[in-house]
Amino acid sequence: MLAPSSGGLGHAVVLQPPLMSLATPPLLARLAGAKRVLIAGAGGGYDVFAGIPLAVHLMAQGTHVTFANLTFTYVGGTDAQFIAPNIALVTSDTIGEDHYFPERSMARWLLQRGIDARVYTLDKVGVDPLTRAYRELVHLTRADTVVLVDGGTDILMRGDEAGLGTPQEDVTSLAAVHALDIPTKLVACLGFGVDAFHGVCHAHFLENVAALETEGAFLGAFSVPRSSREGAAYLDAVELAHRDNPARVSIVNASISSRCAGSSATCPSRSARRAASCSSTRSCPCTSASSWTPWRAAACTWTSCVARAPSSRCPR
Repeated sequence: MLAPSSGGLGHAVVLQPPLMSLATPPLLARLAGAKRVLIAGAGGGYDVFAGIPLAVHLMAQGTHVTFANLTFTYVGGTDAQFIAPNIALVTSDTIGEDHYFPERSMARWLLQRGIDARVYTLDKVGVDPLTRAYRELVHLTRADTVVLVDGGTDILMRGDEAGLGTPQEDVTSLAAVHALDIPTKLVACLGFGVDAFHGVCHAHFLENVAALETEGAFLGAFSVPRSSREGAAYLDAVELAHRDNPARVSIVNASISSRCAGSSATCPSRSARRAASCSSTRSCPCTSASSWTPWRAAACTWTSCVARAPSSRCPR
């Protein structure tokens, strides 16, 4: 900020300290004082992998990081130990559900890296039981910070958009974490552009980001290049997960990692993909959304904000 100095001849201009520095993204500045961070996949499936770049950065700063994920795996079909209602502990040696088990793949990747190879699963339940599970997990891990991570950006949809993506699990996780009594609760999204596959209009996402900025809840956006330590770790983890689960690879993470690696290849489109037009409050201004190939725009880019209840996080 520029301001005139007092005294002396004329009106000399002095530079006052800025609120934020371009050298440090607001998200990382907000996390600088965190001691123990719980990074949790908000929407289930492979969402927890979207937290790897952030986790690698935090661990390099000496921050203790624990991973959790809303799970789509039938944990009852494994030998994972339930440590509390709707919470199970998965390790690299957990047996069962060999056709699809992203959390075990994450634990195996952590073990390869010499990191604490434990991942907690959270059952796909309603807001009240999920809130109780998060409270128990925060108590168990002694976390002072929770970061919900979303592969894609549909967690920031507010309900009146032309297309909502797959919001049910995201919104449930958001409401549960919002109810926690801890110092810091944040949301971080990875892969702007990928949600077009599920009908999300990018213009609506950007409108919602603008609303967050208006109320001071937007914590910036930045890219994670493949040449960085964080980007390389993410690519490596996604590759391992897809080797582990070849029949059910992650559409979102495959698309992001492909673009992060510089590939121009696109994934097959769904013939029945929805056009971004309906009778919702906001129609999509994007052109030919039904035939657009979303993977050309999927980028390894973080978008972050303060975790708010679904009804209030993006006010008009």
